[in-house]
Amino acid sequence: MRRALKVWLGSVLVLGVLAQPSAAQPSHPLDPLTWQEHWTVLEVLRDAGHLDSTTRFSQVRLAEPDKQQVWRFQKGASIERRAFAVVRQGKDAFEATIDLGSRQVLSWQKLEGAHANWLTEEFGGAVAEAMKHPDFVAGLAKRGIEDLTFVDCVAIPPGYFGTKAEKGRRLGHVRCVDPRGVRNTWARQIEGLTAVVDLDTQEVLEVVDEGAPPLHSITADFDATSLGPPRTVPSPILVDQPLGPGFAVDGHVVEWQNWRFHFRLDQRVGTVISTVTYRDAGSETAGESQRSVLYQGHLSEVFVPYMDPGFAWHGRNFIDAGEFSGTGLFQPLVAGSDCPDHAVYFDTLQVLPNGRPSTVSDVVCLFEREAGEPSWRHAEDSLRESRPKRDLVVRSAAVIGNYDYLFDWVFQQDGSIRGAVGATGIVEVKMVAESGAFTRTAGLEPSTAAADATTQTRADAYGRFVDPHIVATNHDHYFSYRLDLDVDGESNDFVIDRLVQKRLDGERRKSIWVREARIAQRESEAQLDINYDRPALWRVASPSRTNHVGYPTSYQLMPGMTANTLLSDDDYPRRRAGFINHHLWVTPYHKDERYAAGEHPTLSEPGMGLPAWTSDNRWIARSDVVLWYTIGMHHMVRAEDWPVMPVMWHSFELRPFDFFDHNPALDLPAKR
Repeated sequence: MRRALKVWLGSVLVLGVLAQPSAAQPSHPLDPLTWQEHWTVLEVLRDAGHLDSTTRFSQVRLAEPDKQQVWRFQKGASIERRAFAVVRQGKDAFEATIDLGSRQVLSWQKLEGAHANWLTEEFGGAVAEAMKHPDFVAGLAKRGIEDLTFVDCVAIPPGYFGTKAEKGRRLGHVRCVDPRGVRNTWARQIEGLTAVVDLDTQEVLEVVDEGAPPLHSITADFDATSLGPPRTVPSPILVDQPLGPGFAVDGHVVEWQNWRFHFRLDQRVGTVISTVTYRDAGSETAGESQRSVLYQGHLSEVFVPYMDPGFAWHGRNFIDAGEFSGTGLFQPLVAGSDCPDHAVYFDTLQVLPNGRPSTVSDVVCLFEREAGEPSWRHAEDSLRESRPKRDLVVRSAAVIGNYDYLFDWVFQQDGSIRGAVGATGIVEVKMVAESGAFTRTAGLEPSTAAADATTQTRADAYGRFVDPHIVATNHDHYFSYRLDLDVDGESNDFVIDRLVQKRLDGERRKSIWVREARIAQRESEAQLDINYDRPALWRVASPSRTNHVGYPTSYQLMPGMTANTLLSDDDYPRRRAGFINHHLWVTPYHKDERYAAGEHPTLSEPGMGLPAWTSDNRWIARSDVVLWYTIGMHHMVRAEDWPVMPVMWHSFELRPFDFFDHNPALDLPAKR
């Protein structure tokens, strides 16, 4: 089924080329680059004299056509195809736009004041130089490691803090592990020893030794052979679709019940959902129509700052999507585990550092699910009606260092779309001399006063013990989503419905709440944070269409659980990832504004991305608005998150609000 799908859906034969969509000819303006188109990019740049022996590629991806052109596209029409590339030659980086049809370089521009994202291959030389440096070798010897045969070392970027010594330099911090006899080497960090290497010159600038906690022999492996016999799970649950899936796939266009949308995998942000429409069966105000909901939705940026001030940890504040997506923000899914047995899988292409394409299999799965929940129900007297709920899920996964992320787009029968991110993988840990926390009294942790008094000496001051000698460091996760809603057209208003208290003079009731609505006129009015003391609904409304009782049609952004940043205003990582300053930003559509921390966040200066774009306080009323919503989580690690953490889900929902005349799921069939 993974190589091609041919199924009967009712009386319609559907052919979906699933495993290698990038090998076929594009049939939609937003289809990802094909295998041959990747090679066309290389050939055109070579012919234009832009390739040499030092050329490396940070990005090669589709340059999206004009939005109005995409909405007007009809199947079978001609398609203009362009590619965008970020190219490194020595210390210089360039942006290139290539017309794939005419085989011409449309633009070739040197990046000034910006850096291309990191490539894994940049760090190999840094490790080799560190392993030869006498101070680094001496630091390992101090820890009892004189034979370096089995020592594994890696280099990671140390963040950027605006100092003169760092400015404009691509640096790597080299750290090592002792991998002997274990699979999970995160539990065998060689702590407190860091070599700072200039990645361009391969010069070791500094070796920092913060002290040498003794090595230990703790094993934290979690593979099947290490764990022993698994638990018995009786009575298997079987999900079967004997007639095949209930969705149709044509290239990268999916139709499922009343939904229709396009999807593709993007090297930098993962799954991109586009041109989402809902087929309205008809209402009192209009006949049947395919109504626009969302032009495009995708992850925009990921920011993960750690909360340990030590030298080896202070630089761990990663702008993951923009800095580290050199080979793609996607990883193969595990069939039958990451996705159900009946899921359909899709492949994609990744770009190697030499610019050549390489196939990555099974990076997206598409499946329907019924979890035994009702879509709606009611019972009274002799009336008892309930309808089972079914969802369509588009899922992908990313592995960024120690963390794994699952990204879902869930289409629901009631007209809602849910975006969800699940965090799992391995938490980052540090090795310490102590074997555990303070001695407890009557099962309680030390008092706050005692903890405050010993903050500088406690091994778990910036995290929690998860094993003897192993402390998992406190950290945050922020996921910014770019949501370009087109609710019944591109011209929309952003509406803030404040729920406010109204005092009453009656003898019985003294207060109620009422709605106070306003339309945000400029960007500053739509920089918003969730405040449970001042509740509000956030909606994108059509100024030109109403439902059958006269309300403007709209979609609500309904947040899930999120977090406020606790980093100070003057902290450099927060200033570089300024999008975390608010849960929600609203901007007018601009085709070049796609990433919340800016186009090039590697070694970026503070204020890039959303803070810079909104500084002019642009007009957003009656315009094509884009919502930027950030999911945030503070992670104080618990013992149950080690050695590999259970998936922790956070989500938001795009929910129809007066978009329909009635519950659009009324016509769901009953299961008798």
